[in-house]
Amino acid sequence: MKIFTKLEEIKDTGFTALALGNFDGVHKGHQKLLAECVATAAQLGLEPSVFTFTNHPANEIAGRTVIKNIMTFEEKAAELEMAGIENMFSIIFDENIRNLSPLDFINFLLQDKFRMRHAVCGFDYSFGYKAQGDAELLKHCGLEMGFGVSVVPGLKINGEIVSSTLIRKIIDEGRIDEYPAYTGRLYRIDGRVVEGKHLGRRLGYPTMNLSLDSDEAFPRNGVYITRTYVDHTPHPSITNVGNKPTVGEFAKNAETHIFGFEGELYGSDVRIEFIKMLRPEFKFPSLEALQKQIHSDCLEAERYFEEEDT
Repeated sequence: MKIFTKLEEIKDTGFTALALGNFDGVHKGHQKLLAECVATAAQLGLEPSVFTFTNHPANEIAGRTVIKNIMTFEEKAAELEMAGIENMFSIIFDENIRNLSPLDFINFLLQDKFRMRHAVCGFDYSFGYKAQGDAELLKHCGLEMGFGVSVVPGLKINGEIVSSTLIRKIIDEGRIDEYPAYTGRLYRIDGRVVEGKHLGRRLGYPTMNLSLDSDEAFPRNGVYITRTYVDHTPHPSITNVGNKPTVGEFAKNAETHIFGFEGELYGSDVRIEFIKMLRPEFKFPSLEALQKQIHSDCLEAERYFEEEDT
Protein backbone atom coordinates (compact mmCIF):
# COMPACT_ATOMS: atom_id res chain seq x y z
CA MET A 1 0.00 0.00 0.00
CA LYS A 2 1.25 3.49 -0.88
CA ILE A 3 0.93 6.06 1.91
CA PHE A 4 0.80 9.79 1.16
CA THR A 5 0.91 12.30 4.03
CA LYS A 6 1.33 15.48 1.96
CA LEU A 7 -0.60 16.63 -1.09
CA GLU A 8 2.60 17.44 -2.98
CA GLU A 9 3.77 13.84 -2.54
CA ILE A 10 0.90 12.40 -4.52
CA LYS A 11 1.97 11.09 -7.92
CA ASP A 12 1.88 7.96 -10.05
CA THR A 13 -1.60 6.96 -8.89
CA GLY A 14 -4.37 5.85 -11.20
CA PHE A 15 -8.00 6.83 -11.02
CA THR A 16 -9.46 5.86 -7.66
CA ALA A 17 -12.47 4.49 -5.89
CA LEU A 18 -12.13 6.57 -2.75
CA ALA A 19 -13.37 5.59 0.72
CA LEU A 20 -14.00 8.72 2.79
CA GLY A 21 -13.84 8.94 6.56
CA ASN A 22 -11.67 9.00 9.67
CA PHE A 23 -11.48 5.20 10.04
CA ASP A 24 -10.25 5.39 13.63
CA GLY A 25 -10.50 1.89 15.07
CA VAL A 26 -11.33 0.37 11.66
CA HIS A 27 -14.44 -1.22 13.23
CA LYS A 28 -16.94 -3.47 11.46
CA GLY A 29 -18.84 -0.49 10.08
CA HIS A 30 -15.62 0.78 8.52
CA GLN A 31 -14.83 -2.72 7.27
CA LYS A 32 -18.19 -2.85 5.49
CA LEU A 33 -17.44 0.50 3.82
CA LEU A 34 -13.92 -0.59 2.83
CA ALA A 35 -15.26 -3.84 1.34
CA GLU A 36 -17.69 -1.78 -0.77
CA CYS A 37 -14.81 0.41 -1.95
CA VAL A 38 -12.60 -2.57 -2.89
CA ALA A 39 -15.45 -4.34 -4.71
CA THR A 40 -16.43 -1.19 -6.62
CA ALA A 41 -12.81 -0.55 -7.59
CA ALA A 42 -12.55 -4.08 -8.99
CA GLN A 43 -15.75 -3.64 -11.02
CA LEU A 44 -14.73 -0.27 -12.47
CA GLY A 45 -10.99 -0.84 -12.91
CA LEU A 46 -10.05 1.75 -10.29
CA GLU A 47 -7.50 1.76 -7.48
CA PRO A 48 -9.15 1.15 -4.06
CA SER A 49 -8.04 4.10 -1.92
CA VAL A 50 -8.78 5.88 1.35
CA PHE A 51 -8.82 9.58 2.16
CA THR A 52 -8.55 10.40 5.83
CA PHE A 53 -6.91 12.98 8.09
CA THR A 54 -3.76 12.33 10.11
CA ASN A 55 -5.10 14.53 12.90
CA HIS A 56 -8.74 14.64 14.00
CA PRO A 57 -10.54 17.75 12.68
CA ALA A 58 -12.38 18.20 15.99
CA ASN A 59 -9.06 18.48 17.84
CA GLU A 60 -7.70 20.98 15.33
CA ILE A 61 -10.81 23.14 15.62
CA ALA A 62 -10.82 22.97 19.44
CA GLY A 63 -7.07 23.59 19.70
CA ARG A 64 -6.72 20.67 22.13
CA THR A 65 -7.39 16.94 22.33
CA VAL A 66 -11.13 16.43 22.65
CA ILE A 67 -11.26 13.11 20.77
CA LYS A 68 -8.65 10.47 21.53
CA ASN A 69 -7.30 8.04 18.96
CA ILE A 70 -8.40 4.42 19.19
CA MET A 71 -5.35 3.21 17.32
CA THR A 72 -2.03 4.59 16.13
CA PHE A 73 -1.36 5.73 12.58
CA GLU A 74 0.68 2.58 11.95
CA GLU A 75 -2.08 0.30 13.23
CA LYS A 76 -4.68 2.04 11.09
CA ALA A 77 -2.49 1.78 8.00
CA ALA A 78 -1.95 -1.94 8.62
CA GLU A 79 -5.69 -2.58 8.92
CA LEU A 80 -6.44 -0.62 5.74
CA GLU A 81 -3.83 -2.56 3.82
CA MET A 82 -5.27 -5.87 5.02
CA ALA A 83 -8.68 -4.69 3.79
CA GLY A 84 -7.29 -4.39 0.25
CA ILE A 85 -6.63 -0.65 0.06
CA GLU A 86 -3.84 0.34 -2.36
CA ASN A 87 -3.49 4.08 -1.64
CA MET A 88 -3.84 5.79 1.73
CA PHE A 89 -4.13 9.57 1.52
CA SER A 90 -3.64 10.71 5.12
CA ILE A 91 -3.39 14.49 5.11
CA ILE A 92 -3.03 17.01 7.94
CA PHE A 93 -6.31 18.85 8.56
CA ASP A 94 -5.05 22.45 8.58
CA GLU A 95 -6.52 25.92 8.17
CA ASN A 96 -6.43 25.72 4.37
CA ILE A 97 -8.42 22.50 4.23
CA ARG A 98 -10.70 23.65 7.03
CA ASN A 99 -11.76 26.67 4.96
CA LEU A 100 -12.49 24.81 1.73
CA SER A 101 -16.11 25.05 0.65
CA PRO A 102 -17.80 21.69 -0.01
CA LEU A 103 -17.48 22.25 -3.78
CA ASP A 104 -13.79 23.17 -3.53
CA PHE A 105 -13.27 20.14 -1.30
CA ILE A 106 -14.70 17.92 -4.05
CA ASN A 107 -12.95 19.64 -6.95
CA PHE A 108 -9.53 20.38 -5.47
CA LEU A 109 -9.03 17.42 -3.13
CA LEU A 110 -11.20 14.52 -4.23
CA GLN A 111 -11.05 14.93 -7.99
CA ASP A 112 -7.83 16.81 -8.75
CA LYS A 113 -5.50 15.48 -6.04
CA PHE A 114 -6.89 12.00 -5.37
CA ARG A 115 -8.17 11.37 -8.93
CA MET A 116 -11.48 10.10 -7.57
CA ARG A 117 -13.92 8.58 -10.02
CA HIS A 118 -16.14 6.88 -7.43
CA ALA A 119 -16.71 7.89 -3.80
CA VAL A 120 -17.72 5.56 -0.98
CA CYS A 121 -18.86 7.13 2.28
CA GLY A 122 -20.98 6.48 5.33
CA PHE A 123 -24.51 7.80 5.72
CA ASP A 124 -23.28 10.41 8.22
CA TYR A 125 -20.24 11.65 6.29
CA SER A 126 -19.70 15.42 6.30
CA PHE A 127 -17.06 17.60 4.68
CA GLY A 128 -16.08 21.14 3.73
CA TYR A 129 -16.25 24.39 5.64
CA LYS A 130 -18.15 23.95 8.92
CA ALA A 131 -19.12 20.44 7.71
CA GLN A 132 -21.64 21.97 5.32
CA GLY A 133 -21.30 19.10 2.85
CA ASP A 134 -22.96 15.73 3.41
CA ALA A 135 -23.62 12.46 1.58
CA GLU A 136 -26.63 13.88 -0.25
CA LEU A 137 -24.63 16.82 -1.59
CA LEU A 138 -21.88 14.43 -2.68
CA LYS A 139 -24.43 12.33 -4.60
CA HIS A 140 -25.88 15.45 -6.22
CA CYS A 141 -22.41 16.66 -7.29
CA GLY A 142 -21.59 13.20 -8.59
CA LEU A 143 -24.55 13.34 -10.97
CA GLU A 144 -23.47 16.76 -12.24
CA MET A 145 -19.73 16.11 -12.41
CA GLY A 146 -19.73 12.53 -13.60
CA PHE A 147 -18.40 10.53 -10.66
CA GLY A 148 -20.20 7.71 -8.85
CA VAL A 149 -21.17 7.71 -5.18
CA SER A 150 -22.01 4.80 -2.89
CA VAL A 151 -23.49 5.67 0.51
CA VAL A 152 -23.11 2.83 2.99
CA PRO A 153 -25.80 2.61 5.69
CA GLY A 154 -24.86 2.24 9.34
CA LEU A 155 -24.16 -1.24 10.69
CA LYS A 156 -26.11 -2.25 13.79
CA ILE A 157 -24.72 -4.69 16.36
CA ASN A 158 -26.58 -5.41 19.59
CA GLY A 159 -29.09 -2.72 18.63
CA GLU A 160 -26.48 0.05 18.32
CA ILE A 161 -24.98 1.62 15.21
CA VAL A 162 -21.27 0.84 15.25
CA SER A 163 -19.18 4.00 15.41
CA SER A 164 -15.79 5.16 16.65
CA THR A 165 -17.63 7.04 19.41
CA LEU A 166 -19.21 3.78 20.58
CA ILE A 167 -15.84 2.00 20.46
CA ARG A 168 -14.23 4.74 22.58
CA LYS A 169 -17.06 4.39 25.12
CA ILE A 170 -16.51 0.62 25.32
CA ILE A 171 -12.78 1.16 25.92
CA ASP A 172 -13.32 3.96 28.44
CA GLU A 173 -15.73 1.85 30.49
CA GLY A 174 -13.41 -1.16 30.52
CA ARG A 175 -15.85 -3.33 28.54
CA ILE A 176 -12.92 -4.85 26.70
CA ASP A 177 -14.61 -8.24 26.32
CA GLU A 178 -17.19 -6.54 24.05
CA TYR A 179 -14.58 -4.95 21.78
CA PRO A 180 -14.20 -7.94 19.39
CA ALA A 181 -17.93 -7.98 18.62
CA TYR A 182 -17.63 -4.50 17.09
CA THR A 183 -14.17 -4.71 15.53
CA GLY A 184 -13.47 -8.39 14.81
CA ARG A 185 -10.28 -8.39 16.91
CA LEU A 186 -9.10 -7.99 20.49
CA TYR A 187 -8.27 -4.55 21.84
CA ARG A 188 -4.50 -4.16 21.90
CA ILE A 189 -1.66 -1.86 22.85
CA ASP A 190 1.64 -1.83 20.98
CA GLY A 191 4.56 -0.22 22.72
CA ARG A 192 8.13 -0.28 23.96
CA VAL A 193 9.00 -1.56 27.42
CA VAL A 194 10.35 1.14 29.73
CA GLU A 195 11.98 0.80 33.13
CA GLY A 196 9.61 1.14 36.08
CA LYS A 197 9.96 1.37 39.86
CA HIS A 198 10.42 -2.42 40.27
CA LEU A 199 7.50 -2.53 42.73
CA GLY A 200 6.08 -5.67 41.12
CA ARG A 201 9.39 -7.48 41.60
CA ARG A 202 9.44 -6.52 45.29
CA LEU A 203 5.91 -7.90 45.65
CA GLY A 204 6.89 -11.18 44.00
CA TYR A 205 5.30 -10.45 40.62
CA PRO A 206 7.86 -8.89 38.25
CA THR A 207 6.26 -6.67 35.63
CA MET A 208 7.11 -4.83 32.45
CA ASN A 209 5.91 -1.27 31.95
CA LEU A 210 4.57 0.54 28.90
CA SER A 211 4.10 4.31 29.04
CA LEU A 212 0.77 5.43 27.58
CA ASP A 213 0.18 8.36 25.23
CA SER A 214 -2.37 10.77 26.71
CA ASP A 215 -3.76 11.44 23.22
CA GLU A 216 -4.86 7.81 22.82
CA ALA A 217 -7.96 6.09 24.19
CA PHE A 218 -7.00 3.61 26.89
CA PRO A 219 -9.13 1.38 29.09
CA ARG A 220 -10.62 2.31 32.40
CA ASN A 221 -8.11 1.92 35.22
CA GLY A 222 -8.19 -1.67 36.34
CA VAL A 223 -6.79 -5.19 36.13
CA TYR A 224 -7.20 -7.17 32.90
CA ILE A 225 -6.55 -10.67 31.65
CA THR A 226 -4.22 -10.16 28.70
CA ARG A 227 -2.04 -11.94 26.19
CA THR A 228 1.39 -10.43 25.57
CA TYR A 229 3.38 -10.95 22.36
CA VAL A 230 7.16 -10.89 22.65
CA ASP A 231 8.92 -11.43 19.31
CA HIS A 232 5.52 -12.43 17.90
CA THR A 233 5.21 -15.24 20.49
CA PRO A 234 2.07 -15.09 22.68
CA HIS A 235 2.33 -15.40 26.47
CA PRO A 236 -0.54 -15.48 29.01
CA SER A 237 -0.38 -12.40 31.20
CA ILE A 238 -2.21 -10.02 33.49
CA THR A 239 -2.10 -6.23 33.13
CA ASN A 240 -2.84 -3.34 35.46
CA VAL A 241 -3.79 -0.10 33.72
CA GLY A 242 -3.72 2.90 35.98
CA ASN A 243 -1.83 5.17 38.35
CA LYS A 244 -0.84 2.74 41.18
CA PRO A 245 -2.67 4.74 43.91
CA THR A 246 -1.56 2.42 46.74
CA VAL A 247 2.09 3.48 46.35
CA GLY A 248 1.65 7.07 45.15
CA GLU A 249 0.22 8.93 42.18
CA PHE A 250 1.93 8.13 38.89
CA ALA A 251 1.27 8.86 35.25
CA LYS A 252 -1.12 6.33 33.74
CA ASN A 253 0.69 3.28 32.44
CA ALA A 254 0.23 -0.39 31.63
CA GLU A 255 2.06 -2.76 33.95
CA THR A 256 2.09 -6.40 32.81
CA HIS A 257 3.08 -9.62 34.57
CA ILE A 258 3.80 -12.43 32.10
CA PHE A 259 3.23 -15.84 33.65
CA GLY A 260 6.36 -17.99 33.69
CA PHE A 261 8.45 -15.52 31.70
CA GLU A 262 12.12 -15.00 32.53
CA GLY A 263 14.45 -12.43 31.08
CA GLU A 264 14.72 -8.67 30.63
CA LEU A 265 12.50 -6.84 28.14
CA TYR A 266 13.67 -3.22 28.54
CA GLY A 267 13.66 -1.56 25.13
CA SER A 268 11.72 -4.40 23.50
CA ASP A 269 8.63 -3.79 21.38
CA VAL A 270 5.66 -5.81 22.56
CA ARG A 271 1.94 -6.15 21.91
CA ILE A 272 -0.61 -6.58 24.69
CA GLU A 273 -4.04 -7.99 23.77
CA PHE A 274 -6.81 -7.35 26.30
CA ILE A 275 -9.28 -10.18 26.88
CA LYS A 276 -11.46 -9.16 29.84
CA MET A 277 -11.49 -6.92 32.87
CA LEU A 278 -11.12 -8.56 36.28
CA ARG A 279 -11.70 -5.54 38.52
CA PRO A 280 -11.26 -1.75 38.74
CA GLU A 281 -8.06 -0.31 40.19
CA PHE A 282 -8.29 0.28 43.96
CA LYS A 283 -6.23 2.05 46.60
CA PHE A 284 -5.36 -0.60 49.17
CA PRO A 285 -4.67 0.15 52.85
CA SER A 286 -1.24 -1.51 52.72
CA LEU A 287 1.27 -3.19 50.43
CA GLU A 288 0.37 -6.49 52.08
CA ALA A 289 -3.26 -6.09 51.09
CA LEU A 290 -2.20 -5.19 47.54
CA GLN A 291 0.07 -8.25 47.37
CA LYS A 292 -2.78 -10.50 48.53
CA GLN A 293 -5.09 -9.07 45.83
CA ILE A 294 -2.44 -9.45 43.13
CA HIS A 295 -2.08 -13.12 44.10
CA SER A 296 -5.85 -13.57 43.80
CA ASP A 297 -5.95 -11.76 40.45
CA CYS A 298 -3.15 -13.94 39.07
CA LEU A 299 -4.88 -17.13 40.16
CA GLU A 300 -8.07 -16.04 38.38
CA ALA A 301 -6.18 -15.16 35.21
CA GLU A 302 -4.29 -18.47 35.27
CA ARG A 303 -7.58 -20.35 35.64
CA TYR A 304 -8.89 -18.54 32.57
CA PHE A 305 -5.94 -19.66 30.44
CA GLU A 306 -6.12 -23.21 31.81
CA GLU A 307 -9.80 -23.43 30.82
CA GLU A 308 -9.01 -21.91 27.43
CA ASP A 309 -6.47 -24.66 26.77
CA THR A 310 -8.88 -27.50 27.66
